[in-house]
Amino acid sequence: MKDWKPEQLNKEQVRAMASDYGIPAIVAMLLSIRGVDTYEEVQRFLYDNDDLDDPFLMIDMDKATDRIFKALEDNENICVYGDYDADGVTSTALLYDYLSSLGAKVSYYIPSREAEGYGMNNGAVDKIAEKGITLIITVDNGVSAAEQIEYAKTLGIDTVVTDHHTPPEKLPDAVAVVNPHRADCMSEFKHLSGVGVAFKLIMALEDQHLDIEKLLNKYSDIAALGTIGDIVSLTGENRVLVKNGLNAIKNLQRKGISALLDTAGIKGSNKLTAGKLAFTVIPRINACGRLELSEKSVELLLTEDDDISREISQQLSEDNRVRQQIERDILSQVLLYIEQNPDFKYKRVMVISGEGWHQGVIGIVASRVKDIYGKPVIIITTEGDSAKGSGRSIEGFSLIDAITSCKDLLPHFGGHPMAAGLSIATADIEEFSIRINRYAFEKGDMPLPTLKIDCKLNPKFLNVELAKQISMLEPFGAGNPTPVFGLYNMSLRAVTPVGNGNHLRLTFERDKIPVNAMLFFTTAEQFPYRAGDVLDLAVTIDINEYNNKQSLSVIIKEIKPGGADTNTVLKENQLFERLMNLEQLSPEQANTLLPTREDFAVVFKFLRSEKGWSYPPYIICTRLNNKRINYGRLQVILTAMHQLSLIEYKNTYNETGIKLLPTEGKADLNSAKIMKQLLSYIN
Repeated sequence: MKDWKPEQLNKEQVRAMASDYGIPAIVAMLLSIRGVDTYEEVQRFLYDNDDLDDPFLMIDMDKATDRIFKALEDNENICVYGDYDADGVTSTALLYDYLSSLGAKVSYYIPSREAEGYGMNNGAVDKIAEKGITLIITVDNGVSAAEQIEYAKTLGIDTVVTDHHTPPEKLPDAVAVVNPHRADCMSEFKHLSGVGVAFKLIMALEDQHLDIEKLLNKYSDIAALGTIGDIVSLTGENRVLVKNGLNAIKNLQRKGISALLDTAGIKGSNKLTAGKLAFTVIPRINACGRLELSEKSVELLLTEDDDISREISQQLSEDNRVRQQIERDILSQVLLYIEQNPDFKYKRVMVISGEGWHQGVIGIVASRVKDIYGKPVIIITTEGDSAKGSGRSIEGFSLIDAITSCKDLLPHFGGHPMAAGLSIATADIEEFSIRINRYAFEKGDMPLPTLKIDCKLNPKFLNVELAKQISMLEPFGAGNPTPVFGLYNMSLRAVTPVGNGNHLRLTFERDKIPVNAMLFFTTAEQFPYRAGDVLDLAVTIDINEYNNKQSLSVIIKEIKPGGADTNTVLKENQLFERLMNLEQLSPEQANTLLPTREDFAVVFKFLRSEKGWSYPPYIICTRLNNKRINYGRLQVILTAMHQLSLIEYKNTYNETGIKLLPTEGKADLNSAKIMKQLLSYIN
């Protein structure tokens, strides 16, 4: 469950925008929420498809182009030094292809994720020097490679850095450092990915001969893949690159991308979106970096041979399948560990380690576990005495700050508030877990996982035309998320299994208006609600096309009992977790959780009438309709009953099982371990 947060609307402003700018009210509302409210901003967001700023506004761009032109004139050997993820691979392919078109003597280098790690390294510089390279151009890396760039200089190699990562206080002594995040950079748009910076470099190299429409037609497909893959904000210049890139990709102008669409099963799709690419094509490109085969992805983006395109795309799909299996195996081990150590899930920051886990996928696993439990997660893989970790956080808790508080334990670490990486001695992992959780405790209450609702929607407005109007804001992604609408007080009328029973089509009604909505990856047996229940839905909407006919698709992201206050429920759960974590509670907090014998009797009677329970526990609160028994108190009751062997109680991320056990006589409820602990805070 997440805390539903409806956006605050200035209705007068929205009405004025719709009237003055000649746009649909729903579009005006969504733009206003996103902070796009002036006429110029609206025009640029909706209609300007080639509005890219002067590349020479970026500091050092003139120095970069001068050095590259000198290399071209002197026929120097140039190396494009990239990275192994989708952004780095596309940046490499983009710049390599452009320089090749100018007749440059150019090669590229992608470091091994496993053997070399991110960015430049001296061993790679040695290999590059052996090839007679005199100019390295970094893409999607380099701003933190001061030592390696200095080493390259001793070998007679100049370096031009193009990067988008946060610069250190002292920049490397390169010929040029082109990075929008430099404090002295005058470019207005700061959210470019690595491939976006590379594209701006090409614009600068074109200079007076620049035909932006022609350049976008040629390279926006590659630029779009890298921009989507790096999850940067799809606003401003990124929006221009992705909008043009999606059109280019639909036109199948590049053989490698066409082959990737084919193997991903989306070639010829009526609606190719950034989201669809993010879940199908991008993972295939990334899989190679995770499995040490990044050059394949670069080659695929460059080749003009149909047979090579098919061969590499099929290999990438197989690599992605292998990556997915590795990821599933590690995820299952992590979830099994949590299930076998149930108190672990109450920690504020979950730090989980395992031997020999593939370093390339532990970040993805951390993200999955974070989504399941709604709290920061760090997954660590050990190999002998050393270990490496990758973490993901929730909004409002800076993971890099938390990790920095333990820096004396970490030989290397880096990242940002939402994601970070680290290296650590295996022997220090337990101490690291203790200290990072102490840091989280000292910061106060953890932030709640949230679900932003763009607006509450009356079901009478649900139609294909509304979906068409919303599509004006595409492409959706980071910074411009797919709109989420709240359908409140919807009466459930029917539950229909579809897709071999793996998904559900749910029929609702409000004010005599029927609404069909899809709930994916949930079976009828797992669905906790029944006909007649009044529910709130968080949904996205889209258009289905079949046999040249369009229909509205309503997809459920989250569902909750009608009127349920998710903020209160989650805070009650936090209080219960603090209790289970043996954190000190005030007498008032303890009383909030402390049940009476009558509360126990109400829950026991309910479980007996239901012959147990196999759905999320918080729904019991709704069924009971008992104001005394809040969610935190209910969990205390269930835990105490389990400790006293009154019930069998299993409560994991995807399964709840409560079974009544035979009993004799009255149980001393206050003798349960959890009750003793609660009473100790009060007495």
